Amino acid sequence: MYDTTRTETAVSQQDIKISASNVQVFYGDKQAIKDVNVGILDKTVTAFIGPSGCGKSTFLRCINRMNDTIDSARIQGEIRLDGQDIYDRRVDPVQLRARVGMVFQKPNPFPKSIYDNVAYGPRIHGLARNKADLDGIVEAALRGAALWNEVKDRLAEPGTGLSGGQQQRLCIARAVATSPEVLLMDEPCSALDPIATSQVEELIDQLRERYSVVIVTHSMQQAARVSQKTAFFHLGNLVEYGDTDDIFTRPQDSRTEAYISGRIG
Repeated sequence: MYDTTRTETAVSQQDIKISASNVQVFYGDKQAIKDVNVGILDKTVTAFIGPSGCGKSTFLRCINRMNDTIDSARIQGEIRLDGQDIYDRRVDPVQLRARVGMVFQKPNPFPKSIYDNVAYGPRIHGLARNKADLDGIVEAALRGAALWNEVKDRLAEPGTGLSGGQQQRLCIARAVATSPEVLLMDEPCSALDPIATSQVEELIDQLRERYSVVIVTHSMQQAARVSQKTAFFHLGNLVEYGDTDDIFTRPQDSRTEAYISGRIG
């Protein structure tokens, strides 16, 4: 268990967007997450780092109840979004996912036009009263994903015809089109070339002005570039959480120091 004294200093409850208390995740008999306690801040990029299979993506998927889709998954503990328990039976997972958007490791545009990719969420959630409203939402989302100028004259073309980096930014536009409060990103740059990666990283920095962004990354350099807070996971445990600069230069736990120095991984 990490020491909370450093991380909770000067952080008021109103700054915390997502709070997790004693979260445990099981896949059948196998325990994937053990007693995770953390407060994730609003309008901040938080990076989850750690070796493969350490639990960081599993915990990320808890935040928008994506693990609900896995029959063998069982979640214990409590995760609150703005103080509301997201696993309360009265919470509709579909509505929750409108508030907590997600971008996956591999760009996965729908086999639809660029316009219809972005319009999909607003349509199913009834966010537009008419076509003009929907047009405005689509344009705003594409602008927010730094893609509008590249695609504004080809909105009827398939999203799958875009380059890899453009496809990932289209998926980000699709995620922000429902006006979420939180944006989860699971290795969003791992399938991209260095130029596209740089474009997405710049975009992430802009997105934190409007959202609480949580990114899972295998790249410590990326975590250092884009995040203000970092959580280090190891063997299903949240070992340490704090300011990114502190985690990388003054880690408190020997396991964190070993991972950052390359001695475990």
